Amino acid sequence: MEDFVVSARKYRPSTFKSVIGQRAIVNTLKNAIANHHLAQTFLFCGQRGVGKTSCARILAKTINCLNLGPETEACNECESCKSFNEGRSLNIHELDAASNNSVDDIRGLIEQVRFAPQLGKYKVYIIDEVHMLSQAAFNAFLKTLEEPPAHAIFILATTEKHKIIPTILSRCQIFDFKRIQLKDVTEHLSYIASQEGVTAAPEALHIIAEKGDGSMRDSLSIFDQMVSFAGKDLTYKKVIDNLNILDYDYYFRVTDAILQGDAPTALLIFDEILNNGFDGHLFIGGMGEHFRNLVVAKNPATSVLLEKGGQLKEKYVWQAAQYPETFLFGGLNILNQADVTYKTSVNQRLLVELTLMRLCHLATGKAAPATAQPTSTTQVPRPVQAVPTPVAPKVTPAAPKVAEPKQEYKPETPPQAAPKKMNMPSLNKLMGETPKEKAAQEAAKNGDVGEPLTDEGIQKAWAGYIELNKTKKISLCSILGQITPRKSAENPSVVDVVVPSSVQQQSIEEDRTNLLDYLRTQLKHPALQLVINISKTETQRKPYTTQEKFMHMKEKNPVVEKLKDQLDLGID
Repeated sequence: MEDFVVSARKYRPSTFKSVIGQRAIVNTLKNAIANHHLAQTFLFCGQRGVGKTSCARILAKTINCLNLGPETEACNECESCKSFNEGRSLNIHELDAASNNSVDDIRGLIEQVRFAPQLGKYKVYIIDEVHMLSQAAFNAFLKTLEEPPAHAIFILATTEKHKIIPTILSRCQIFDFKRIQLKDVTEHLSYIASQEGVTAAPEALHIIAEKGDGSMRDSLSIFDQMVSFAGKDLTYKKVIDNLNILDYDYYFRVTDAILQGDAPTALLIFDEILNNGFDGHLFIGGMGEHFRNLVVAKNPATSVLLEKGGQLKEKYVWQAAQYPETFLFGGLNILNQADVTYKTSVNQRLLVELTLMRLCHLATGKAAPATAQPTSTTQVPRPVQAVPTPVAPKVTPAAPKVAEPKQEYKPETPPQAAPKKMNMPSLNKLMGETPKEKAAQEAAKNGDVGEPLTDEGIQKAWAGYIELNKTKKISLCSILGQITPRKSAENPSVVDVVVPSSVQQQSIEEDRTNLLDYLRTQLKHPALQLVINISKTETQRKPYTTQEKFMHMKEKNPVVEKLKDQLDLGID
């Protein structure tokens, strides 16, 4: 039985010329070799399967070739190239940093660096997945990277450059490998298919290249899988069946139904898709990509962004011409919202069906049915009107209540006014006096001051308010319990409150309205006012220096000065 070698290894690039999709990097390396401007440390970055390790091996073989070709390619005939091709070269060392990431592994590598090559000019050390090295291993590697021997060249390869410490990056010549273009992958797959005697449809190879997502290794692995499934005849139908990919024809059929505003047909096609075993989320994502392709195909300037080939690209251009741009942009927005909310939706099938119906209404210019996340401003008032309809008549008379303070006492009892009462004090405080304070001032002007105030009555009502709120407003009641309110000597309708700090003053101010209402009711004094002052001792600056502390103690007790003289403390 003949040994099978996967295509990713069998057709791995062995020369710079055979590297796919990295022309700029290849030219730079060839020029550096030709001009003898080789750096001693390279860092190859990029996603999986774009040729980082392959280029590292080609570079190692080329710089040790004894008979370089005119295009700076290895001859593959000298002893150095033969030993490299046969895997017995002593001038190349590969280290997998994912499994050899300790300080001891790096120390062993540093010990090998000292020995010069026996054949050729350079010894090349390729460290793959270098971002997996530990912090201590990186630090142990620093000095060797900065000043390696003349015969040593390091090539570091990684898929995650951001995980490498800056001190390592500063010692490297960095090459960023790009994703391989869809066109390049498709052409390479076509070449390999011809070499393997496989008849492959261009559409089938295009699907394989898309599934590879810019990675040549992934694309070749999928190609081998498809050949095992379909044999030597690789068709579009066989590829999409094996890879569980939804046929493009479904998207074109659904889009045609949407263009005609035929929602029943769109729903029936979606049901057919579900019956074939495809997920609704896959369909929504595919429809979003389909609309995106229509948008870029509509404009000749952006048609280069459409990574489709042959008849499929022509079909996209033809269908894009049937739609206005406003519909395509609106459809993209609707599909994007459906994609975002799909996983959190309870009824996912209904979400997709509503999305299709909204697209049909959008195409015909009718008002789209509202969903959980409306897209247009015309849909926003609908859910708002459903809830506050019975409250609306009670909101309108709220405006004149500010102008007529005496009417403010009547609507406080209905439960509908309770939510407004929570927000009104802060709003009225910003605008000035509250309605009840205006009412108190009106009562004072009219001479309706109520019963006279006494210190005993004020303190009794004060204690009653603390008892009433001791479980609801614990912090405030603790502050109120340390204060003794008294009747003002200047105004018989004012209660003076002295607090030790501004923090306590602010706490009482925040509850002023409720406190005043309670005191006015208990004391039967509608014109009662509350004045909160800060103690004068709080505003004075506390002694800070030694002399200030001594003077402060001296003011309280003159004997302190005699004690200072007796002890000869030397405080002036």
